[in-house]
Amino acid sequence: MHETYTEFYSHHLGHHVKMLTFGTRGYPVVIFPTTLGSYFEAKDRGMIESVRWFVERGFIQVFCPDSINDASWYANIHPRHRLERHIQYDKFLYHEFVPQIRWNTGSGRIACAGISFGGYSATNFAFRHPDVVSHLFNLSGAFDIKPFLRGYYDDNAYFNNPSDFIEGANDPHLWDMKIVLGTSNWDICLDANLKFSEKLRRRGINHWLDVRGDIEHDWPLWREMFPHYVSLI
Repeated sequence: MHETYTEFYSHHLGHHVKMLTFGTRGYPVVIFPTTLGSYFEAKDRGMIESVRWFVERGFIQVFCPDSINDASWYANIHPRHRLERHIQYDKFLYHEFVPQIRWNTGSGRIACAGISFGGYSATNFAFRHPDVVSHLFNLSGAFDIKPFLRGYYDDNAYFNNPSDFIEGANDPHLWDMKIVLGTSNWDICLDANLKFSEKLRRRGINHWLDVRGDIEHDWPLWREMFPHYVSLI
């Protein structure tokens, strides 16, 4: 399987973002890592191996950019600055990174996948920018960042908190996005997925709430989910 390491300079962040890419062609799939996970996490944890068949046949090309969660949500700074740093990362993705990969296929859109806290990252990006995201695969994610804000709340918080802004979202691309909320009976994020699914249902946004068996919130569950979801592309 073809693997490439790159460092993508971001003018919005003011530094390079490390990245691994797997495959040379196919539908672009971007994986967001877990809480403080890095760009090599998906490879090290067997997620890339789980979709080898799709990569080697050129059906998908997988991109694993680094996160900046350690400098935003998990940094020891005021919540307002956490939001500001996250927004810089969102601008890097939307204005600098995604334009480089969205035309790998004719649709001009990409797939986003997020694991655990990366599920928030993927969902927030996809729902903020449905014009460039066709598929959202949420693997045991959560959707509410208010616990990171310690009571602070402003417009930036609202528009980066999918649990809130989905109530008023009206971009028509949301209604044609293919959305999967993957969880399990023993998943610590089960309740979050059930509640978010209900919010999507009330808005009439089609999605698949995939509740698997008695499997814990961990890599064996996600390695089982990921190839199944990728096959939907």
